[in-house]
Amino acid sequence: MKKLNISLVLAVILLSLFGLLMIYSASYVWADYKFDDAFKYVKNQGLFLGLGIILMFAVSRVNFEKYYKYANKIFVVCFILLILVLIFGTERNGSKSWFGIGSFGIQPSEFMKLAMIIFTSKYLYNNRKDIGNIKKGVLPILALTLVVFALIMLQPDFGTGLILVMGVIGLLFVGGVNMKFFMKIGVLGIGGIVALIAAAPYRLKRILSFLNPWEDPLGSGFQIIQSLYAIGPGGLFGFGLGGSRQKHFYLPEPQTDFIFSIISEEFGFMGVLIVSALFITIIVLAMKIALKCENLFGKYLAFGIIFELGFQALLNLMVVVGLIPVTGVTLPFLSYGGSSLLITLVSIGIILNVSRHQH
Repeated sequence: MKKLNISLVLAVILLSLFGLLMIYSASYVWADYKFDDAFKYVKNQGLFLGLGIILMFAVSRVNFEKYYKYANKIFVVCFILLILVLIFGTERNGSKSWFGIGSFGIQPSEFMKLAMIIFTSKYLYNNRKDIGNIKKGVLPILALTLVVFALIMLQPDFGTGLILVMGVIGLLFVGGVNMKFFMKIGVLGIGGIVALIAAAPYRLKRILSFLNPWEDPLGSGFQIIQSLYAIGPGGLFGFGLGGSRQKHFYLPEPQTDFIFSIISEEFGFMGVLIVSALFITIIVLAMKIALKCENLFGKYLAFGIIFELGFQALLNLMVVVGLIPVTGVTLPFLSYGGSSLLITLVSIGIILNVSRHQH
């Protein structure tokens, strides 16, 4: 095996460590009030970060071709966990997405995002001759994806479900599916989203609050307004580390979905540039690894992982600045969330292994 891609490792660790610092800065006021421990969130995240980095290096030494062998088993285990969480899961903020273990929570849908990429990569590799046939090559994997999406929506967790579906569609695009098919899927997707909004009134409120958050400033528009109040005054250099005003019980749980707002407030435009540069570095390096990989399964695997990661980051940033409705999606490497961080670092470990097997 070749040596590790040090540039990718450094970018990932720098972004993760900065995320840990920002989780403390964003959460210590709320943590001290709720748990009488200002370090509550940062300690929990620190444990997952340490474990995640160890797993990233360990996974980077596991031949990626083994995932081809165990893809079906990995998928079945994650699928069963998605069913079990609906029965035995812990409800948080109206969503039954976690298995509660003490003060920690394990989110099976995060594991399924990676499992779906591994399974789809194997499927595309095995059916590469039939991928031009929509009925025989594309519809089976799409049908399975929609079943998984439906299970995630039962929690409900629209954001995670959307990321998973987009990851599969991205892989189908790379696999060579005709562009006309994606246009048809896009129309069906818009119809499906409209139906989902109609089926749940809270989603309609989110849409309306996105269009005009000031219509209900203390209700459905509250989060977006407080996020913009954090981003706006940041200026070029921000108020400095710890200087955020919005984390003082204005922006709800700022250490999770809206941590980028606190980064903008405390480090200003320069902080936004640095974080964006690190994300772009990770995405570009991973894309180069995917493009250089001669093993087709490895190519699909690396591309699917980085596409999902990039789409999730973009989705979160668009929510934070008010371009799209609130989806409840975390920002990779930076937001508080043990399962998300763990799976993200394991996923990077897989990409690192793909790079180690290149000629």
